[in-house]
Amino acid sequence: MATPVWKGTLSFGLVSVPVRLFGANERHGTRFHQFQRGTSDRIRYRRVNERTGKEVDPAEIVKGAKVEDDDEYVVLEPEELESITPGRSRTLEISAFVPAGSVEPLWYDSTYYLAPEAKASAKPYKLLCAALERTGRLGVATLVMRERQHLAVIGPQNGVLTLSTLWWADEVRDPEETLPVIPEADLADRELDLAGQLIEAMADDWHPEDYSDDYQRRLEELIEAKHDGRRLRYSDEGPPRQRTNVVELTEALRASLGGKGGKGGRTKGRATPEDRPADGRETGRRTGGGRRGGGRSTGGGRRGGTAGGERATKAPAQGTAPAAETAGLSKKELTRLAADLDVPGRSKMSRADLEKAVADRRSTRSAS
Repeated sequence: MATPVWKGTLSFGLVSVPVRLFGANERHGTRFHQFQRGTSDRIRYRRVNERTGKEVDPAEIVKGAKVEDDDEYVVLEPEELESITPGRSRTLEISAFVPAGSVEPLWYDSTYYLAPEAKASAKPYKLLCAALERTGRLGVATLVMRERQHLAVIGPQNGVLTLSTLWWADEVRDPEETLPVIPEADLADRELDLAGQLIEAMADDWHPEDYSDDYQRRLEELIEAKHDGRRLRYSDEGPPRQRTNVVELTEALRASLGGKGGKGGRTKGRATPEDRPADGRETGRRTGGGRRGGGRSTGGGRRGGTAGGERATKAPAQGTAPAAETAGLSKKELTRLAADLDVPGRSKMSRADLEKAVADRRSTRSAS
């Protein structure tokens, strides 16, 4: 189980629920380190006194705030910062319930899961979750976490409560002050109708697992290829898209509906034949669009004709999964394949368990 980032008491009215807060998101990706070019020497950062040049122990470091435009700073000790914490730092009190749709995505910052602290807290926790789901509302609250006071909303998500921190009103930029002037434009009814038809033709249900990080997959392939002494180059198929001017707008909408509109599209981003070792063998990797393969053939970030991280050798049909076909796949690729096959418990499996589960699931589907 993950470590809670905050513990306290959630209250609404006269009801109090001891809760814990857990991070709901986890950023994945390749971690880079810095080196001096031409050497294997790592570049590291140290906290140093700019006057003496000597490294300073973290325990000796305090915070300071600049005073207006002067070069003077006010130094604040940790206990001084603690003394101004608004209210009790372990209290999460709901002050109002607002319609769920009234908080726009622009205001959201970070999202967390809320869990009851103890078994005795489960009933009021579940009661609040069910009541919020039935009424279609979110609880508005504030909490102090990581030396900051946060505005937050609490709502139901798949049977549990989530807490999303929000930006404060003075932290959200005014578009009129941030953007250049956007010229006025007259929209004809025909153009609106065509645009609406195109949106409906491309309508789909939201399945986040259908989308994958193409850049991260390509980065992993680039690292592997360079480690093996191979060259790797990607090229997106099809000519680059041209800007649509006002005269061509209606025709572009009609063409989108009549030709590529809807859920069809290009398969993009395949590795070129340059991705070969010196003996001429295939590198064994191709990539598809941003959406994971195995289903529809769509472009522009949706499922491509080839799965992310798929080997150059075509994958066997479901139900024929000999060990040789999965032996060369990485654990991440096996996990993606297990997800496509709806293998339960895949996130906690070892690589060997994933191979066996994928083979068993394919055999079961073939037999049925």
